[in-house]
Amino acid sequence: MTKHSIAGKTVLITGGAKNLGGQIARDLAAQRAKTIVIHYHSAASEADAKATLHAIQQTGAQAFAFQADLTQPGAVAGLFAKTLHAAGSLDIAINTVGKVLKKTIADTTDEEYDAMFAINTKVAYQFIREAGKHLNNNGKLLSIVTSLLGAYTPFYSTYAGAKAAVEHFTRAASKELGARGISVNAIGPGPMDTPFFYGQEEPEAVAYHKTAAALSSFSSTGLTEVGDIVPHVRFMVSDGWWMTGQTILVNGGYTTK
Repeated sequence: MTKHSIAGKTVLITGGAKNLGGQIARDLAAQRAKTIVIHYHSAASEADAKATLHAIQQTGAQAFAFQADLTQPGAVAGLFAKTLHAAGSLDIAINTVGKVLKKTIADTTDEEYDAMFAINTKVAYQFIREAGKHLNNNGKLLSIVTSLLGAYTPFYSTYAGAKAAVEHFTRAASKELGARGISVNAIGPGPMDTPFFYGQEEPEAVAYHKTAAALSSFSSTGLTEVGDIVPHVRFMVSDGWWMTGQTILVNGGYTTK
């Protein structure tokens, strides 16, 4: 076992009950992580969280789930405190939470702006801050952002704008934490075949996105699949540790910088 192996490590995943976060949790459990802690937002995700816990436990790993609205004061710090109390230490921290809004700038209200930056920017910053405080040396810190960071497009100003800040948070944190051997990166998936995507898109937009990537014809849906992202997450929090301070767009050629 090497210091960059997933085997024997403790992992925290926000938004880990379902969709991408849930599949990451299952995958890292299959890589023989010792303990996986998943966060879920509300009672609406509790059944999914329990199903993911059961799947993790079936691999022999320990599993814990904690509910929290991370936009509430102290919630992110509280999640790390609960994780450390339950697991004893922390090696890998992955933040998958996000909120999307498709709207023109003119039609976006102040309340919508505040909500978008609360979850996509402030929570992401607090997560990086707390991870930096509590990760073991040689730890791994990963944020999920969006491939819209490489797009020239209308309608997603608050979503892409809020996630854009995380790209710089990632660079800064990688410099600050590098002396401890901690790698810090971000992955930006393309439009993904999950309810997170379909809830904001009209049928015409869905049809466009299904053909927009260079590799769309090789996807069963034309979109990025959760299974396309999970192996990249696994790599970045293990053998890919030497890559740090980077935001990688994993999207089948949907956008590029």
